[in-house]
Amino acid sequence: MALKDFALAKPKPLPVILLADVSGSMAEEGKITALNAAVRDMLETFSKESRLRAEIQVAIVTFGGDARVHLPLTPVHELPPVGDFVADGGTPMGAALTLACQMVEDKDLIPSRSCRPAIILVSDGYPTDAWESAFEDFCASERSQKATRFAMAIGGDADEGMLNNFINDKEAPVFRAHRARDIHRFFRAVSMSISSRSQRQNPDETAPLFIPPPPDDDFDQDFDIA
Repeated sequence: MALKDFALAKPKPLPVILLADVSGSMAEEGKITALNAAVRDMLETFSKESRLRAEIQVAIVTFGGDARVHLPLTPVHELPPVGDFVADGGTPMGAALTLACQMVEDKDLIPSRSCRPAIILVSDGYPTDAWESAFEDFCASERSQKATRFAMAIGGDADEGMLNNFINDKEAPVFRAHRARDIHRFFRAVSMSISSRSQRQNPDETAPLFIPPPPDDDFDQDFDIA
Protein backbone atom coordinates (compact mmCIF):
# COMPACT_ATOMS: atom_id res chain seq x y z
CA MET A 1 0.00 0.00 0.00
CA ALA A 2 1.39 3.40 -0.97
CA LEU A 3 2.28 5.94 1.70
CA LYS A 4 -0.28 8.35 0.31
CA ASP A 5 -3.03 5.92 1.28
CA PHE A 6 -2.22 6.60 4.92
CA ALA A 7 -2.54 10.36 4.55
CA LEU A 8 -5.02 11.96 6.92
CA ALA A 9 -8.19 13.35 5.42
CA LYS A 10 -8.21 17.13 5.14
CA PRO A 11 -10.30 18.64 7.95
CA LYS A 12 -13.69 20.00 6.97
CA PRO A 13 -14.25 23.75 7.34
CA LEU A 14 -16.65 24.61 10.17
CA PRO A 15 -17.88 28.16 9.48
CA VAL A 16 -18.95 30.36 12.40
CA ILE A 17 -20.64 33.65 11.52
CA LEU A 18 -21.27 36.23 14.25
CA LEU A 19 -23.84 38.97 13.64
CA ALA A 20 -23.09 41.58 16.29
CA ASP A 21 -25.27 44.56 17.18
CA VAL A 22 -22.95 47.53 17.71
CA SER A 23 -25.62 50.23 17.65
CA GLY A 24 -25.36 53.28 19.91
CA SER A 25 -27.36 51.70 22.73
CA MET A 26 -24.65 49.04 23.12
CA ALA A 27 -22.38 51.78 24.54
CA GLU A 28 -24.57 51.93 27.63
CA GLU A 29 -24.11 49.99 30.88
CA GLY A 30 -20.95 48.16 29.86
CA LYS A 31 -22.58 46.12 27.07
CA ILE A 32 -20.08 46.80 24.27
CA THR A 33 -17.14 46.28 26.66
CA ALA A 34 -18.53 42.92 27.73
CA LEU A 35 -19.25 41.93 24.13
CA ASN A 36 -15.69 42.75 23.03
CA ALA A 37 -14.22 40.74 25.90
CA ALA A 38 -16.52 37.78 25.23
CA VAL A 39 -15.68 37.69 21.51
CA ARG A 40 -11.94 37.81 22.26
CA ASP A 41 -12.39 34.91 24.65
CA MET A 42 -14.35 32.94 22.05
CA LEU A 43 -11.69 33.45 19.37
CA GLU A 44 -8.96 32.43 21.81
CA THR A 45 -10.89 29.26 22.69
CA PHE A 46 -11.33 28.38 19.02
CA SER A 47 -7.65 28.98 18.27
CA LYS A 48 -6.68 26.24 20.75
CA GLU A 49 -8.81 23.56 19.09
CA SER A 50 -7.27 20.74 17.07
CA ARG A 51 -7.78 20.87 13.30
CA LEU A 52 -7.78 17.09 12.95
CA ARG A 53 -11.48 16.63 12.13
CA ALA A 54 -12.79 20.16 11.50
CA GLU A 55 -11.19 23.56 11.02
CA ILE A 56 -13.14 26.35 12.68
CA GLN A 57 -13.41 29.45 10.51
CA VAL A 58 -14.87 32.73 11.80
CA ALA A 59 -16.54 35.72 10.16
CA ILE A 60 -17.96 38.75 11.96
CA VAL A 61 -20.66 41.04 10.57
CA THR A 62 -21.41 44.15 12.64
CA PHE A 63 -24.49 46.34 12.39
CA GLY A 64 -24.53 49.79 13.95
CA GLY A 65 -25.15 52.81 11.73
CA ASP A 66 -24.44 50.51 8.79
CA ALA A 67 -23.78 46.80 8.30
CA ARG A 68 -20.30 45.68 7.35
CA VAL A 69 -18.00 42.68 7.36
CA HIS A 70 -15.79 43.36 10.38
CA LEU A 71 -13.87 40.12 9.78
CA PRO A 72 -14.10 38.04 6.56
CA LEU A 73 -14.36 34.29 6.95
CA THR A 74 -10.92 33.22 8.16
CA PRO A 75 -9.49 30.02 9.67
CA VAL A 76 -8.91 30.70 13.36
CA HIS A 77 -5.24 29.74 13.17
CA GLU A 78 -4.77 32.49 10.55
CA LEU A 79 -6.72 35.24 12.33
CA PRO A 80 -5.21 38.73 12.18
CA PRO A 81 -5.63 41.02 15.21
CA VAL A 82 -9.37 41.66 15.45
CA GLY A 83 -10.18 45.20 16.51
CA ASP A 84 -12.77 46.00 19.16
CA PHE A 85 -16.30 46.96 18.19
CA VAL A 86 -17.32 50.60 18.57
CA ALA A 87 -20.97 51.28 19.38
CA ASP A 88 -22.69 53.88 17.21
CA GLY A 89 -25.82 54.55 15.16
CA GLY A 90 -29.02 52.60 14.58
CA THR A 91 -29.69 48.88 14.23
CA PRO A 92 -29.65 47.85 10.52
CA MET A 93 -30.19 44.17 11.24
CA GLY A 94 -31.79 43.51 7.85
CA ALA A 95 -28.64 44.63 6.04
CA ALA A 96 -26.57 42.37 8.31
CA LEU A 97 -28.81 39.39 7.54
CA THR A 98 -28.39 40.07 3.82
CA LEU A 99 -24.60 40.00 4.19
CA ALA A 100 -24.80 36.77 6.20
CA CYS A 101 -27.08 35.15 3.63
CA GLN A 102 -24.71 36.09 0.80
CA MET A 103 -21.82 34.64 2.77
CA VAL A 104 -23.57 31.36 3.55
CA GLU A 105 -24.76 30.86 -0.03
CA ASP A 106 -21.34 31.57 -1.56
CA LYS A 107 -20.06 28.09 -2.47
CA ASP A 108 -16.60 29.42 -3.27
CA LEU A 109 -16.35 30.87 0.23
CA ILE A 110 -18.09 27.94 1.97
CA PRO A 111 -17.62 24.84 -0.22
CA SER A 112 -20.08 21.95 -0.20
CA ARG A 113 -17.73 19.79 1.85
CA SER A 114 -17.98 22.22 4.77
CA CYS A 115 -19.75 21.41 8.01
CA ARG A 116 -23.09 23.04 8.72
CA PRO A 117 -22.39 26.69 9.62
CA ALA A 118 -23.09 28.10 13.05
CA ILE A 119 -24.67 31.57 12.96
CA ILE A 120 -24.81 33.70 16.11
CA LEU A 121 -27.09 36.76 16.32
CA VAL A 122 -26.63 39.20 19.21
CA SER A 123 -28.81 42.29 19.67
CA ASP A 124 -30.04 44.69 22.34
CA GLY A 125 -32.76 46.43 20.34
CA TYR A 126 -35.26 46.42 17.48
CA PRO A 127 -34.12 46.59 13.84
CA THR A 128 -34.24 50.13 12.45
CA ASP A 129 -34.15 49.25 8.75
CA ALA A 130 -36.60 47.43 6.45
CA TRP A 131 -35.51 44.07 7.81
CA GLU A 132 -38.56 41.89 7.14
CA SER A 133 -37.81 40.93 3.52
CA ALA A 134 -34.13 40.35 4.33
CA PHE A 135 -35.17 38.10 7.21
CA GLU A 136 -37.54 36.14 4.96
CA ASP A 137 -34.81 35.70 2.35
CA PHE A 138 -32.38 34.58 5.02
CA CYS A 139 -34.80 32.01 6.46
CA ALA A 140 -35.70 30.75 2.96
CA SER A 141 -32.04 30.24 2.03
CA GLU A 142 -31.32 26.54 1.70
CA ARG A 143 -28.02 26.75 3.53
CA SER A 144 -29.30 29.10 6.23
CA GLN A 145 -32.04 26.59 6.98
CA LYS A 146 -29.42 23.90 7.59
CA ALA A 147 -27.19 26.11 9.74
CA THR A 148 -27.28 25.98 13.53
CA ARG A 149 -28.56 29.37 14.64
CA PHE A 150 -28.02 30.86 18.11
CA ALA A 151 -29.37 34.18 19.44
CA MET A 152 -28.88 36.38 22.49
CA ALA A 153 -31.13 39.23 23.61
CA ILE A 154 -29.22 41.83 25.63
CA GLY A 155 -31.31 43.79 28.11
CA GLY A 156 -35.03 44.39 28.13
CA ASP A 157 -35.34 46.26 24.82
CA ALA A 158 -34.29 43.50 22.41
CA ASP A 159 -36.76 42.22 19.82
CA GLU A 160 -37.19 38.77 21.35
CA GLY A 161 -39.98 37.85 18.90
CA MET A 162 -37.64 38.28 15.95
CA LEU A 163 -34.80 36.50 17.76
CA ASN A 164 -37.09 33.57 18.58
CA ASN A 165 -37.94 33.28 14.89
CA PHE A 166 -34.24 33.38 14.03
CA ILE A 167 -33.18 30.36 16.08
CA ASN A 168 -33.82 26.82 14.79
CA ASP A 169 -32.64 24.55 17.62
CA LYS A 170 -35.09 23.77 20.42
CA GLU A 171 -32.13 22.77 22.59
CA ALA A 172 -30.71 26.30 22.26
CA PRO A 173 -33.48 28.86 22.95
CA VAL A 174 -32.85 32.61 22.89
CA PHE A 175 -30.50 33.46 25.73
CA ARG A 176 -31.43 36.56 27.72
CA ALA A 177 -28.57 38.62 29.10
CA HIS A 178 -29.55 40.81 32.03
CA ARG A 179 -26.02 41.52 33.26
CA ALA A 180 -22.78 42.22 31.46
CA ARG A 181 -21.35 38.90 32.64
CA ASP A 182 -24.29 37.07 31.02
CA ILE A 183 -22.85 38.07 27.62
CA HIS A 184 -19.66 36.28 28.58
CA ARG A 185 -21.61 33.21 29.74
CA PHE A 186 -23.46 32.97 26.42
CA PHE A 187 -20.31 33.17 24.32
CA ARG A 188 -18.59 30.67 26.57
CA ALA A 189 -21.47 28.23 26.01
CA VAL A 190 -21.43 28.74 22.24
CA SER A 191 -17.65 28.30 22.20
CA MET A 192 -17.93 25.02 24.10
CA SER A 193 -20.67 23.77 21.78
CA ILE A 194 -18.78 24.58 18.57
CA SER A 195 -15.47 23.30 19.97
CA SER A 196 -17.20 20.04 20.86
CA ARG A 197 -18.56 19.76 17.30
CA SER A 198 -15.11 20.31 15.81
CA GLN A 199 -13.72 17.25 17.65
CA ARG A 200 -16.51 14.81 16.82
CA GLN A 201 -16.18 11.99 14.32
CA ASN A 202 -19.06 13.69 12.50
CA PRO A 203 -18.72 17.45 13.12
CA ASP A 204 -22.23 18.02 11.75
CA GLU A 205 -23.74 16.35 14.81
CA THR A 206 -25.42 18.81 17.12
CA ALA A 207 -23.60 19.55 20.36
CA PRO A 208 -25.67 20.65 23.38
CA LEU A 209 -25.59 24.29 24.48
CA PHE A 210 -24.75 24.26 28.17
CA ILE A 211 -24.85 27.67 29.81
CA PRO A 212 -22.26 27.68 32.60
CA PRO A 213 -22.94 29.36 35.96
CA PRO A 214 -21.97 33.01 36.34
CA PRO A 215 -18.15 33.29 36.29
CA ASP A 216 -16.23 34.71 39.20
CA ASP A 217 -14.83 37.63 37.25
CA ASP A 218 -15.48 41.27 36.43
CA PHE A 219 -18.51 40.66 34.20
CA ASP A 220 -21.00 41.52 36.95
CA GLN A 221 -22.38 44.93 36.07
CA ASP A 222 -26.18 44.96 36.06
CA PHE A 223 -28.07 46.50 33.17
CA ASP A 224 -30.70 49.09 34.06
CA ILE A 225 -33.78 47.04 33.16
CA ALA A 226 -37.24 48.25 34.15
